[in-house]
Amino acid sequence: MAKIPSALVAAGGLVGGYGVARWTRKRQLGGVVLAAAGTVAAAQWRQRAGGKAAGALGAAYVAAFAGSHPLARKVGAWPSVLGVAGAVALASWAVADRRG
Repeated sequence: MAKIPSALVAAGGLVGGYGVARWTRKRQLGGVVLAAAGTVAAAQWRQRAGGKAAGALGAAYVAAFAGSHPLARKVGAWPSVLGVAGAVALASWAVADRRG
């Protein structure tokens, strides 16, 4: 199986979680997608960069999710989600993916 970069997993979790919640109108289902991708990404971060880096990237993932809500009031929902997903992807690549 091909290796999927943790940056893609994390960004996909944020974008996919929002998309599922929006299109199904079931926020809990979007939360499942968000949590599942976050769990997979965290395992990759821990394996590739260690526990401290995984903790910091996990905090960034949660902060991005939380921060996307107030940001959405200013720039719109999709631009907000895409912006925070991009930021988390960049951090994930810089800390964990570019080493491999």
